[in-house]
Amino acid sequence: MTTFVEMLRNITPEVYASLKLALEIGKWPDGRRLTQEQKELCMQAMIGWELENVPEEERTGYMGAQNCKSEVKPIPNILFSTKSDTLH
Repeated sequence: MTTFVEMLRNITPEVYASLKLALEIGKWPDGRRLTQEQKELCMQAMIGWELENVPEEERTGYMGAQNCKSEVKPIPNILFSTKSDTLH
């Protein structure tokens, strides 16, 4: 395998499940802890594999049409307010 994309194409659902479990528990099936680099590579592989094999709404990190709470209520602009109790 010469590229990351090529490697992703060769991941089976079983390998994907193994990577996901290893990332979730922080260990390989034999009990060895994942290094930070291994965690990052597992996450990249999972996300890349999901792009081609998992519906969008089931992918890692999917947020859907949810609104962030900060979008629901306006944030007041206290720096340029005309109230006398501001700091400007």
